[in-house]
Amino acid sequence: MKHSRSRPLSIEIDKLTNSIEHAVSGKVFSTLILPFTSGEKNYRKREWVFDWKKELTDSAKQVFKLVTKGELTTIQGMLSITDKHDHIFMHLIESAKFNRGKGKTYKGVAGNLVAFACKGSFEKGYEGVVSFIAKTRLINHYESTLGAHVLSGNRMVIDTPAASRLVEQYFGA
Repeated sequence: MKHSRSRPLSIEIDKLTNSIEHAVSGKVFSTLILPFTSGEKNYRKREWVFDWKKELTDSAKQVFKLVTKGELTTIQGMLSITDKHDHIFMHLIESAKFNRGKGKTYKGVAGNLVAFACKGSFEKGYEGVVSFIAKTRLINHYESTLGAHVLSGNRMVIDTPAASRLVEQYFGA
C-alpha cells in the first residue's frame, strides 16, 4: 500500500453509535454524508482547526461533510480521503467545534466519518481497507475503538473485519 504524506490523525473516537447521539439526551439523529464544496455557505474557517477549503485544492482528495437529516445546513464533522486504488486513505478528520470536549453537542461524529470511509472502500472493491497516519499518543486508542492495526511506525490500517463492524454499526449493512 502506498501512503500519502499527511498530518497524523488526532481525533478521539468518543463513542461508536448507530448514527450520532445527542450528548445530553441520548437521542439518536440520522445523518447524511455529503460532498463538501468550495461554495459552502455555512462553512466558517475560524470554527475549524483545519482549512477544509484548502483540502479541496488537491484534486486527488475528496472532502465530505456530516450533517443530520433534520439540519442539513449545520456541519457536524468533516473528512478528507483519497482513493489509493487498493484502499482508502484518510488524510484529515475533524468534529465541529461544538462536538469537541466536555460540552459537546453530539457523540459519534468521528466514528460515523470513519465508517463512511470503510463503506466507500467496500463499495470500490477494496474489502473495507482504510489507512491513516495516527498521532503516536492515539495509536492504542484507535486500536481499541476502531479495531485498527499498526502497519509500521504510526501508519495504521482498518482491515476487513474491523471495517465490517464499523459499517454494520453505522449503516446496518
